[in-house]
Amino acid sequence: MAKNLGGVVFNDYGQDVLDAMQDAAVRALERVGEQAEGYAKDLAPVDTGQLRNSISHTVDAGELAAYIGTNTEYAPYVELGTGIYAGGGGGRPTPWVYQDVKSNQHKTRGNPAQPFLAPAVKDHPQTYRNIVEDELKNG
Repeated sequence: MAKNLGGVVFNDYGQDVLDAMQDAAVRALERVGEQAEGYAKDLAPVDTGQLRNSISHTVDAGELAAYIGTNTEYAPYVELGTGIYAGGGGGRPTPWVYQDVKSNQHKTRGNPAQPFLAPAVKDHPQTYRNIVEDELKNG
């Protein structure tokens, strides 16, 4: 929007600047999400590969947030542990017996946590900061 004040024309590019910053922020979040997804996949324990292959990311432009995660039902048990090893001490305190698909019985006290999502986020703040700075400066 241009304003003519005493023969001098002033152009207001405020909205253009805000739009460019929003676009750069969304691009940065997409890159951060991709990077975090990669770190999580590298850290995820692999048996069948289902957990690792289910890890993905999404960007919410409205919230200006990137999310990584998995829809695999057992992922929280891998991330946080089970039984006596459960994070926060909320696991079952006594051993139990379960039967596998081959009808073999096993006694267990649970499984230790094998975090893959939390470290993918918290262990790389400088990398994520660099990505955001790069997009805001050069995007």
